[in-house]
This record gives sequence, structure tokens and C-alpha cells, in this order.
Amino acid sequence: MTHSEFVSACAEGRIKVEVDPQGAARLLSKRLLLPLVALPVLGVGVALALIGWIFTGLAVIAAGIIVPRLIKRGAAHFVLRSALEDAALYEEVTRLGVLRVTPTSKP
Repeated sequence: MTHSEFVSACAEGRIKVEVDPQGAARLLSKRLLLPLVALPVLGVGVALALIGWIFTGLAVIAAGIIVPRLIKRGAAHFVLRSALEDAALYEEVTRLGVLRVTPTSKP
């Protein structure tokens, strides 16, 4: 199914789209380089806590832990919306098996 067919079929409700949440989280984590961003943020939080800015450091550490988890939680919705807009991403996620399309019988 081509991207234009996918977009029109999705708008008309002729297909059922399934997004693998774990696969979408891995894909988004890889594309956004979440571990490479989270580790320095955690380090800055520890450094702030060690120099006396305890509450600010703890807040930065909490943000470094919580924000990547929130991004991964919303990854399935993000992948679906992005696949509707970008043909290259649609091809990639279908090739990887993150996005599966099955036809439905619409009355």
C-alpha cells in the first residue's frame, strides 16, 4: 500500500492501523538519541545537588528520568501521526513492522 492510499484509507476508515508501542518507543528513542540526552541531564542534576542546589538538582534529575519515559509513552501516537504526514517515515515503520495495516469491512 502506498502512502497516498494509506492516508486516504485511514481518513475513510477502510483500514485498521496497529502500532507496536514498544517498537515505536525504541524507534523514537533511537531517532531522538534519548540516552545521549538523558545522561548529561542526569549528570547536571547530580552536579547541582553536590554543589548545594539540592532541590534544583533533584528537579533536574527527576526531569531527566520522567521526560524520556513520557516521550516513550506517547511514541505510538506520534509514529501514527507522523506516518500520516511523511511518506518516508511511513515506508520505514511499515518495513520495520512497527506499523501494521489491516483492511476492515466498513458497512
